[in-house]
Amino acid sequence: MIKTIIWDWNGTLLNDIDICINSINILLEHRNIENLTKEIYKEIFTFPVKDYYSKAGFDFTKEDFDIPATEFINIYNRRIIDADLFQEVTSVLEHFKNRNYQQLIISAMEQDSLVKSIFDKGIGNYFTHISGVNNHYAVSKVENAKNLIKQVNINPQQVCMIGDTIHDYEVAGEIGCNCIIVANGHQSYKRLEPLNCTVVNKLTDVIKCF
Repeated sequence: MIKTIIWDWNGTLLNDIDICINSINILLEHRNIENLTKEIYKEIFTFPVKDYYSKAGFDFTKEDFDIPATEFINIYNRRIIDADLFQEVTSVLEHFKNRNYQQLIISAMEQDSLVKSIFDKGIGNYFTHISGVNNHYAVSKVENAKNLIKQVNINPQQVCMIGDTIHDYEVAGEIGCNCIIVANGHQSYKRLEPLNCTVVNKLTDVIKCF
């Protein structure tokens, strides 16, 4: 029986897809590299994000990854205030709160920026724990997921992770919990459909899975 939900933030609850695309395209333009369309972005976005940058056309024989990574996060942090929650987020969180599910957030976003973003959107009080990372390089969420499970002292078999990427599915596998993927974020349905878990089209569909 599921008692705890671990939510991903970016692309699952926060609709920052266009901001991510626009921000990376500024970097690409400065390097005379072709801009990404939303379709291409959703086909190449991956973790660690360094691999995604390579697929987008960055050449790390010419510059270190931390240069565009820092440029991106500086642009992104200025624009994130303009990112909205997906329309149904509050009602879905309220649904699970009213049914006494514990709700947590795990993200590859830097911790302080993550907490600020969540509370800026007015939904921080839904979550008992918020777990980000200590840098801006978005390498993996596996270690902080494992640490969160230990910290909260919960049985992974009573946990469901809800995210929008293949990496969220991989994280769920590493900690041994259930997984639902919402194909409305940073990766295309075509890439997500083959995963050995429930894949839904929108956030409200998640409710039907419980």
